Amino acid sequence: MHCIRKVTDDLWWVGANDRRTPLFENVHPIPRGVSYNSYLLLDEKTVLFDCVDWSAAPRLVENVEHLLNGRELDYIVLHHLEPDHGAGLWAVLQRWPGATLISSLAAQRFMDQFGFAPIQAQRITAKEGERFSFGRHAVTFYAAPMVHWPDVMVSFEETDGVLFSADAFGVFGALNGKLFQDELDFPHDWLGEARRYYANIVGKYGPQVQALLAKLTALEGRLKLLCPLHGPVWRSDLDWFIEKYDRWSKYQPEDHGVLLVYGSMYGGTEAAAEALATALTERGVETSMYDVSTTHVSQLIAESFRCSHIVLASVTYNMDFYPPMRDFLEDMRALGLKGRTFAVMENGTWNPAAGKLIEAFVTGQLEDCALLESRVTMKSTLKGEQAGELEALAEAIAHSVKREA
Repeated sequence: MHCIRKVTDDLWWVGANDRRTPLFENVHPIPRGVSYNSYLLLDEKTVLFDCVDWSAAPRLVENVEHLLNGRELDYIVLHHLEPDHGAGLWAVLQRWPGATLISSLAAQRFMDQFGFAPIQAQRITAKEGERFSFGRHAVTFYAAPMVHWPDVMVSFEETDGVLFSADAFGVFGALNGKLFQDELDFPHDWLGEARRYYANIVGKYGPQVQALLAKLTALEGRLKLLCPLHGPVWRSDLDWFIEKYDRWSKYQPEDHGVLLVYGSMYGGTEAAAEALATALTERGVETSMYDVSTTHVSQLIAESFRCSHIVLASVTYNMDFYPPMRDFLEDMRALGLKGRTFAVMENGTWNPAAGKLIEAFVTGQLEDCALLESRVTMKSTLKGEQAGELEALAEAIAHSVKREA
């Protein structure tokens, strides 16, 4: 049974939802699933914009076949050849072998490396600024390398003002029958997953995202719809979501508040972290608290992109980093997080060393990050006589947050 949604008079969503895959890219948990978006244009020529993961290919073929209703598929535009979009190409070409492929040269190379299309398939290489007409509708291509693969292009359809944005503006989550963002409570239910998607999938490539956003300024007043490869289609409030991407790609925090992440083996560090969270809340500072051992690092990275200040409270392990805390710090470095203010609490039963290691990492491995000097050190547990130290740390953090706000 086909499952489609109309986007414009001539454009249809023909993608699929995946609720069975537990890990996106076999790394990031997706408990709410994910959508693979593909779009079919019915014009003088028929055009399929992108494919889907191999697991969803039968649904894609069924959807396209229903809408074509006996017509041939003339073109397949491929903005990005990562397997969650490119793997289904083989099934589409099995059904419509005469379709011509339009993509970047890098995408053609990846297509052959993965074996997604036969060598003899008809191909056209799309270049920056090149325009293709399909009848009443025409698209212009813009290169977007490293947002987030080297092959990525986006395209702008002129008649209805549609931007096919590849993985840009993507969101984790199956759509559950609701295609458009105004059918959802996006700020409440979806923004966190949009942020987690951006921070972990695209976050390393802020300068490249900025380059793409600069190109989109030329479309001002003409851009009416955002059609990404994951998540809902945007037909209103586009500026609101684009501003989020602008902020995230500049590594500017959304909120002046504190992300407090603790690593605790037997509860002493956790108790101290909770006392600090309480002291910050009493000072009017918005604080979110997470256990580094039980919270997936993708969620911690997303919160790092959101918050202006980060407190790391950690035990010492084998005279070194607590392993989950090291993983979190390494992901911050790998994804290019910068411009945050850090504070540190450390624990060690006989020789606390975590604080010095964390501070050296922040100052040596992370760009443009400040470090508050009111480190709190405990041995096994935070003692009552250290209440003044805790209050001093809370006061320093609160002062810094309010000064930046």
